[in-house]
Amino acid sequence: MTDIPTNPSRIAIVTGGSRGLGRNTVLNIAQRGIRVIFTYHANREEADNVVAAAGEAGGRAVALQLDTGNAGSFDAFIAALRPVLADFGADRFDYLVNNAGIAHHNSFAETTEAELDHVFNVNFKGVFLLTQKLLPLIHDGGRIVNISTGLTRFTTPNSIPYASLKGALEVFTRYLAKELGPRGITVNTVAPGAIATDFSGGMVRDNPAVNKMVADITALGRVGEPDDIGPMIASLLSDDNRWVTGQRIEVSGGMVL
Repeated sequence: MTDIPTNPSRIAIVTGGSRGLGRNTVLNIAQRGIRVIFTYHANREEADNVVAAAGEAGGRAVALQLDTGNAGSFDAFIAALRPVLADFGADRFDYLVNNAGIAHHNSFAETTEAELDHVFNVNFKGVFLLTQKLLPLIHDGGRIVNISTGLTRFTTPNSIPYASLKGALEVFTRYLAKELGPRGITVNTVAPGAIATDFSGGMVRDNPAVNKMVADITALGRVGEPDDIGPMIASLLSDDNRWVTGQRIEVSGGMVL
């Protein structure tokens, strides 16, 4: 991939990098010569496959286990992260992509407190507190990307908790961009539309009716694929986008225009 600028001295951390958009993001970052540390929740085999794929693409990736919904595990994660950075010859990193997240589908009336707490812990609290823990380790001039959703702009049934907490994440992004501006750290939100992955039970990928419905309301006439998102995130980390911060960038193919 000689046409893509490489940054062999740079290091990225991607949460939720073993499948779906996270996997695609890890591989696209690795293909640009950036070393990647990514997290996975439970499936070590999937994580090992991503490590192997990154190596086959000429990059380098390392997988670390993390439950982003369990803030009590974050200190142990930082402790596990430090020797990986040292193995890279570094004590800090450059890019953070907060990708890990969970879906939730239930009506407002029927959503339970336990469901709300779970979505909150993974999709907002975990992002907030993990970023806080990692902040001393990110280089000045670094990049933070938070993954949101098109559902903060348009509505769909049974998505209130999920969309609301992603909306909170977008506000968090703007405030963090302001606070970290003096360090030269950019903070942006990438908001994908409906993508054909196993997210939400593979609903968009595996249900022909849902797939067609999404395609019909999308300007470019199809559902999104992981490779529509990963390269865009990798590009946003580059120096070409050094003057972009505090922004919500929707990558949806023109869904619900």
